[in-house]
Amino acid sequence: MAKVAMTVNGRKVSRECEDRTLLVHFLRDQLALTGTHVGCDTSQCGACVVHMDGKAVKSCSILAAQAAGSEILTIEGLAAGGDLHPVQAAFKANHGLQCGFCTPGMVMTAVDMINRYGAKLDEKTVRENLEGNICRCTGYHNIVKAILAAAEEMGAAGRQAAE
Repeated sequence: MAKVAMTVNGRKVSRECEDRTLLVHFLRDQLALTGTHVGCDTSQCGACVVHMDGKAVKSCSILAAQAAGSEILTIEGLAAGGDLHPVQAAFKANHGLQCGFCTPGMVMTAVDMINRYGAKLDEKTVRENLEGNICRCTGYHNIVKAILAAAEEMGAAGRQAAE
């Protein structure tokens, strides 16, 4: 058993877990943060994407012990004060979800993508960056539309804050 300590959604946590515990299982089973989904356990589907130290990672491919000392952000920590994050709001407004199973991973991937590319995102770049996320329901059109809308809104908000 290893004692693992990290910051999750702004809160310091420490738990004992088996050395082989994956981060996704640590989040779900030890911390009851079930928004991070287990879809394939082979890092193919992207349902388990979280941010580790500011970068999107597939939490089914990282041991909890490897994340020790890291800052982890899950879908539960994305919204601020009851207000949806702009990406979450864009997914809702643009019907970027259906069954919702892939949605947390898609949203977390989208936030990372927008953080890296800003408002300069185009459809081709979004589709290329979503290759590691599988949606079995939507055909991706509205997901791409939602990400582009969020990037535009977040870019406009950044420009307004700078003025």
